[in-house]
Amino acid sequence: MDRASANEQSLANHLALVACRSGHGNGHLVNELIRAVYLSWFLQRAGYGNYPAEQFKIAECAVEATLAHAHETGEWQIPSDVVVDFEALLALHDSQLASAPLHAVLEAEQRLRTFVGGTSDSPILLST
Repeated sequence: MDRASANEQSLANHLALVACRSGHGNGHLVNELIRAVYLSWFLQRAGYGNYPAEQFKIAECAVEATLAHAHETGEWQIPSDVVVDFEALLALHDSQLASAPLHAVLEAEQRLRTFVGGTSDSPILLST
């Protein structure tokens, strides 16, 4: 992945987190955050990273809670107690985008599309 594209994706992810942590999020931004979590998971499974699976699960559950809360109240805010977890995952994803070859990123994106089109509740496996 070229540096400019990696920087652009990184900036979009970090801005989504800033908006969602301050209560100025929306469905698109929350989707961008979970997309980054899943892409990071798939890249880690391909050998780019060594982050505890439980941390991915924490972020995934926080997004689910945010979606449920937004549907009830209209407020799109990531719970403050998991912002640090998202920051760490976004830092991991930044390093993955900087080091993984383009074919690995494209494969992770394909795995994400397959997951989204499937019936599984989550691609994140805690028994890894």
